[in-house]
Amino acid sequence: MAKTVLVVDDDPTQRRLLQAAVERAGFACRVAPDGESGLEMARNPSDGVDVMLLDLVMPGVSGMDVLARLQETRPELPVMVLTASGSIDTVVQAMRAGAIDFFVKPASPERVVVSIRNALQMSDLRGEVKRLKKTAGGELSFDDMIASAPTMRQVVRLGQRAASSNIPILILGESGVGKEVIARCIQGASERSGRPFVTVNCGAIPENLVESILFGHEKGAFTGAVSKSLGKFVEADGGTLFLDEVGELPLDIQVKLLRALQEGEVDAIGSRRPTKVDVRIISATNKDLSVAVSEGQFREDLYYRLNVFPIDMPPLRQRKDDIPALVEHFVRRFNASEGTKVGGVSAQTMALLNTYDWPGNVRQLENMIFRAVVLCETEDLQPQDFPQLQALMDDLPDIEPAATEASAPVEQEFNPSVALSLGPVSEDDQQHPVRVTNQTGELRSLEEVERDLIQYAIDFYAGHMSEVARKLGIGRSTLYRKVREHDLRVKPEDDEAEAS
Repeated sequence: MAKTVLVVDDDPTQRRLLQAAVERAGFACRVAPDGESGLEMARNPSDGVDVMLLDLVMPGVSGMDVLARLQETRPELPVMVLTASGSIDTVVQAMRAGAIDFFVKPASPERVVVSIRNALQMSDLRGEVKRLKKTAGGELSFDDMIASAPTMRQVVRLGQRAASSNIPILILGESGVGKEVIARCIQGASERSGRPFVTVNCGAIPENLVESILFGHEKGAFTGAVSKSLGKFVEADGGTLFLDEVGELPLDIQVKLLRALQEGEVDAIGSRRPTKVDVRIISATNKDLSVAVSEGQFREDLYYRLNVFPIDMPPLRQRKDDIPALVEHFVRRFNASEGTKVGGVSAQTMALLNTYDWPGNVRQLENMIFRAVVLCETEDLQPQDFPQLQALMDDLPDIEPAATEASAPVEQEFNPSVALSLGPVSEDDQQHPVRVTNQTGELRSLEEVERDLIQYAIDFYAGHMSEVARKLGIGRSTLYRKVREHDLRVKPEDDEAEAS
């Protein structure tokens, strides 16, 4: 998705020149003829303006007034100012007012574009630092969460309601859907915001260390206990303890966890007296705990203690409306962390990402984007930057745009439903070249019908495999695989042309 630059200038000639330079560089551009309308366009981050080019001298609301008012409403917006006067006093005044760069008219288009790109990179870095600070400080809020898909509205609504109390929460969902993110948002929206948020992956702790890590131990309590350990419950005192994959806890630890939840105190290994703790418990699992209870793998009393306020996180395939925003977020984040300058994703790439079902959910998407950002050699992410994804989508329909008029191989439209015969016909019948029944009227096997249909389509479109795949509704890789399986005829010259 291309970044948007807002040009605010009362001179129509300057607006057109700057708009042409900005759009030539691949950015989207909006224009405003005065300061008031520019403020209206850039007031909210949701308006889509990422950078502002601002003329200082305008009738009505001047550029300095715009800078001052933006500091109150949207101080993070990068603003570059333009003016015919290049005096030192003017430059200093504009920089103090919040501008990040300064141009004297007429500004060089190349210089403007370089400054825009630098501003966007700095904006990504500031955004990543802000996100990390909020995450580390336990202040992540639902406003920071990407959850505009309809299926996520109920999740956000439940999370906001749960944040207003200390009720135990159980977050359900497949691996990689972002259960920890919603847990952090609940903490950030609650009265415990800014206090410790301690995460424990119950499935990653060796069984003989679970009790020590959760509840702590005294020095000398067991072999190897060379110093005292407070435990995760005490570390989270006053804040939130997030028990990820809680269904993996051993049964004997479940007993002690139940007591800690009921009594609000923990018994460290080797301690003579329990320690009082004030902890908000948020649990998460990708298992069906009710099934684990029925199988004797999870305590029923603990299940009811944890499952007071369940929140079901939908998988990514059920919230595909969030994919564009998630992709933009990950691209911006990896640009900041890796020092890359990827502008966004192409329309074809976005279609590819929306077609896949993402069994690994948001975590898989994040890792795919990370790899693509590292591989990317163009301004935007292209389908070839996702070789693993293309391999996984071998059996999905081709998403390439339809052939242009100049490259269309035939004029006649091919309709497979017309080509099929529902009755016995002779072998050389040209009206129905693909037969469903044999000479005796019995149905032919699906493999035989498929082979004849593909062969007919290849002959009909003179070996143009992209068109054949598009009309049959299958991917090209699938088509070539079936050609090999059925040992079908493809004109060598057409096949070579297609491959090139």
